[in-house]
Parts: sequence; C-alpha cells; structure tokens
Amino acid sequence: MPILTGTNLTLSFGEREILRGVSINLEPGEKIGVVGRNGSGKSTLLKILAGLVKQDSGDVSCGQGVRVGYLQQNPKLEPGDTLKQAAGRAFEIVDQLQIELDEIFHKMGDAKGEALEKLLRQQERIEKAIEAAGGYHNDHKVDQILHGLGFTDAQFDIKVRDLSGGQKSRVALGRLLLENPGVLLLDEPTNHLDVAGREWLETFLSEEYPGAVILISHDRYLLDKVVSRIVEVEDGRLLDYPGNYAAFRKQRVERRITMLRAWEKQQTMFKREEAYIRQYKAGQRAKQAKGRESKLERAKEDAIERPVELDEIKLNLPRAERTGDIVITARDLGKKYENEERGTKVLFHDLSMHIERGQRWGIIGPNGAGKTTLVRCMLGELEPDTGSIKLGAKLAVGYFSQDRSDIDPEKTVYRHIQDTVRKATDERVMMSEQDARNLAGAFLFSGREQEKQLGVMSGGEQSRAVLAGLLASAKNVLVLDEPTNHLDIQACERLEETLARTHENPMTGEKTSGDFDGTIILISHDRALIDAVCDHILVLDGEGGAEVFPGTYSDWKLTQREREEQRTTPARAAETPKAAVSVAPSPKPAIQAAKSKYSWMPLDKIEQRMNDLGIEIRKLDAELGGADVWTDYEKANTLSEKRDAFQAELDELETEWLRKSE
Repeated sequence: MPILTGTNLTLSFGEREILRGVSINLEPGEKIGVVGRNGSGKSTLLKILAGLVKQDSGDVSCGQGVRVGYLQQNPKLEPGDTLKQAAGRAFEIVDQLQIELDEIFHKMGDAKGEALEKLLRQQERIEKAIEAAGGYHNDHKVDQILHGLGFTDAQFDIKVRDLSGGQKSRVALGRLLLENPGVLLLDEPTNHLDVAGREWLETFLSEEYPGAVILISHDRYLLDKVVSRIVEVEDGRLLDYPGNYAAFRKQRVERRITMLRAWEKQQTMFKREEAYIRQYKAGQRAKQAKGRESKLERAKEDAIERPVELDEIKLNLPRAERTGDIVITARDLGKKYENEERGTKVLFHDLSMHIERGQRWGIIGPNGAGKTTLVRCMLGELEPDTGSIKLGAKLAVGYFSQDRSDIDPEKTVYRHIQDTVRKATDERVMMSEQDARNLAGAFLFSGREQEKQLGVMSGGEQSRAVLAGLLASAKNVLVLDEPTNHLDIQACERLEETLARTHENPMTGEKTSGDFDGTIILISHDRALIDAVCDHILVLDGEGGAEVFPGTYSDWKLTQREREEQRTTPARAAETPKAAVSVAPSPKPAIQAAKSKYSWMPLDKIEQRMNDLGIEIRKLDAELGGADVWTDYEKANTLSEKRDAFQAELDELETEWLRKSE
C-alpha cells in the first residue's frame, strides 16, 4: 500500500500549465529519482507533495502516522544557535517526550490499580514514539551526520548567523536526516556538498535510511546508487521508468527515437500543407487555402520540437593555435590565509604539478580546501605565498568562473555567443547568426529560448550560454570552475559529450571523438563529469596537503580502496593472537553486550525508579501474602502479573545500573 500518493494533480501559473493531471505513488521504503529540464516543474511537484504549494485540482494523501520531511532551498534556522544546536533541534520532539516520560515515572511511585495500568500504557506509547523519532544517544547521531556532511568539530560552535548559504543548506539537510521522517522529499540535496559529502549521502540513503525517498538531483552517480525508479517531468506530464539512472538513459533513447519519428511525420505534414497553400492561395480555392494557412500557423505554435538530445551533434568548434608541449608548471606552491577567529588556514603547501598539452586535470577536495584559489594562482589573478608558476607558450585561456557579473543582461543567447567570439579574436572573426544559433541549439536552447535575454534567464541557462560562448571562442586551454552547478542532467551530459575525448552515440552505441581537443582544468563535484573528462586528478585534502594522481576518478577511487585494505589488513592480522601463545579472552558480562531501553536514563533516575519499584513489589507481596487473596482467583492473577511486570522492569534497570556503574 502506498505511503504517499498524489492523484490527478494539476497546477498552472497564469497561462502556463505546470502539471497536467499527473499522479505518483510512493511505496514504503521505495526510492524514486525525479529528473527533467530546469523549469519543468520538478520542485513544484515536491512542494505539492509536502503541502507547501496548493494544487489547482487533485489530491495528496499520506499513510496514517507517517511524517513527511522536505528539504527547503532556503531553510529557516535560528540565527543565535550554534551549528550543532541547529542540527540538534531535530530532537526537540524527543526531548519533550523524555520530559513526559519522567513525569510518568514520577507518578508511578504513588499510583495503584487502574491508575498504574494507565501509566504503564502511556509509558509504552511514549517509548515507542521516542524510538520512532530517532531514539536516544542524540549527541552521537548529530556528530555523525554533521561529519558526514563535511563539517569539522571546530565548526560546531559557529553561530548560524555566521554561516554561508551553502553551510546553512547543509545544516538543514543534516537536521532533516536526524528527524528521521518516514518520507524524505529532497530537492537537489547535493548542491552544496563536496565529493566526500555526496558519497556519504548516497551511502546513507541507500544503506542506512529505511524510509521512502523522492529525490531531485542532477548527480548521476547518486541516482544510480540510490534510486530504483526514475520519474521524468516533461511538458506537464510524469513519465515513469523502472530502474536507476543508467537504465533510464537506455529506455529514454528508445522513447526519443519514437518522438523523432513523430517530429519527422509532423514536418512532412507541414511541408505538404505549405505546398497546398502556395498552389491554391491565389486561385479558386483561395478561401480554403487561407483557412488551412490559419490552421497550419496554430499547429506550428504547438509543434513538437525535435528531440535535440538524441542528435549526434558535431559542433565543429573553431581550432585555436597549438600550445607548446608544457602548458603550466607549478613548483612548491603554498598559500594560506589568516582567520581572526581560528588562526592560520593552510590551503596547500609544497605543491608541484606539470600540465602538458592535451591533458585534462580534475581538481577535487572539500569545500574551502582552496581549489578556486589554486586555479586563480595558476592564472595569475592571485600571487602564491611560496613557490613559482610558469605558463607555456601560445596559451589562449577560457575561464569559466562562478561570477556572472560580466554578462550583458540585454543580449540574447546567440548575440552573446557572437560578441564573445568577436572579443576573443580582437574582432578578426565574426560568427554568423545561423552558426551562433546552431551552437545555442547544441547547448539545448530551443528556437524560442534563443530569443530570451540573458537577464531574465535562470542561473542554469546563463551558465549554458557562457559555456557555449567559451567553446566558440577558439580557446586551447579551458579552466572550468564548477560548470555544472546550475545545470540540469541533460545539459550536464551535453557538456560531457563536448569535453570528453570520446563519447558514445546514444542511438547507435558508436564512440566518436569529442569536440574540444585542448587542455582542460576542471574543478567539480560532479563525479560523472570528472570521470568522463579527466585523465589526471589533483586532490586537495583541506588540511594543506595535496595528491597528484595520473588516471581517472574511478582509478583513484580504486586506489583509495586498495590503500584502505592495506592499512586495515596488518591491523587485523595483529589483532589475531599467535597460536602458540593464544589466550582466550575472559568473557564479558551480558550487560556489556546489549543496551536496554533505559540506557538513556542517568544513574540517579535509575536508582530512584529502582527504589520506587522495590516499594511497589513489597506492597504486592504483602497483598499476595494475605489469607483471603487466593479466594479471588482473578484478583490473585492480576496481582501476580503486575508483580512479574514490575520485577522484569527492575531486572532491566539493575542491568543498566551495573553497566553504567562500571
């Protein structure tokens, strides 16, 4: 039976129809990935399911007692809280339940008969609620989640008001995971996570979190590992694909081929109608031709667009002048900065690297490790504290930064591309409007979208326009700082096809060469992009250290696992005593093997409860010792059952008292 259901959901903003009678069911424990172009309605769908946006029609229903947690893009946090306190607010409900439980224990000391029975039932209900809300040992859980999301112990006391927007988003994600709702609705949870954080999250969701998930993400590795079903939002509809993202891509190609055939059939019909109109527009059938012309114009307004993502587009990018064999040489680089609150932060030291023509370097590391600072040092925008950098000959560098302040908001996409090429070549090259439009189309701008001004575009659309301009401007070195941050999956894949040395044709399976043959330096948390593009990995560890690895990201991960196995194998061998001197370990008491449901209680409360139970048991013993009690068999049974229950509770408390006392 579904745990969360949306049925016949519709929603419009003005004349724009976002969702058209869509339905979605989420089963217990199921994990669904939601994909689609930016602006297609993915986030709106999640907000409707979370009850934050009201649909025009349709129904949303949730299983009885099921809590739904939604990750908001702009989380509400208390400015005066520390980072750890903000995350720990997930357990406010547990703290309140503990207070209620303490009150019940206090009342039990004087309660008898039916009153005591009622209190025992309340105790059981509250203990179940505490367990459902995450249980005890909250400090440990908070630390574990925050460490997984990339925070250090030194950051735990930072006030929320002093956190960056990205840090606040990570705290909000941590708090949501700690709340442990039955359903998680996650809208781009990896946006502010580094590679390690993304790997931790996908492990948590796939192996530790038992609830159901609906996940919007452009992280293809995350979708492949976590989800078992993909829902694509397209043109107001939901299209369902069983399997992970890799399976979705194959199924989607087949569907796109069908769409391509429908587009071709439509184009044939348009040409036939146009020929009829030309032939009879001035003759006896002019009235009929005029009517068909009006009908054709309306049909073209709602025409099927060619499924551009299927095309094997060869961009024919302009070739830049060939660089020398050596592009960048860095020796013994060091960079640090002074932080008034936390002293000196070393980004990197004694870093040497040698980048040759045609190599593709991926730079990864924790947030704040100095990846962008290193690139700016390479480009001469910053001076390193120590060491030297030497640039090769005939470099034409294209730099994609996170700053979009240099774009002209009045320009359209194709004009931006034209002007970028003109400036990059000192007005020697003038790209035609058609060539600029073709390039914009290759970066997934439809005909109508090409008429939009950059100033009214989303961050993802602006990023695509800037990338298209860079690639068209005859650069032989591309330095890309998080180019996929605001891109949807289709745009990420198109960029990957352009930058990779080879890529696979989705229709034929044939591999063809990429469109860019220069040198690439890529900062990214997108593991799929790094894996497909880069042949060298530079890892900054966030503590000042760095590792240069010749190979792909997958090669580096494999090496990391092998290193970990080598580190743990000797340790395991050392743990096994030699046969000649083996000594059997003394058995530990059972009280150390398992913790009871009272492990949260402090010693003084345990002792008080044990004393209260002792009093109650002695009272029951006195009643059971009476001469007339056994004349009432039902009463004797009830008293005996109560005594057994109190004794069982006392035994558990004594076990916990012994464990805590050691």
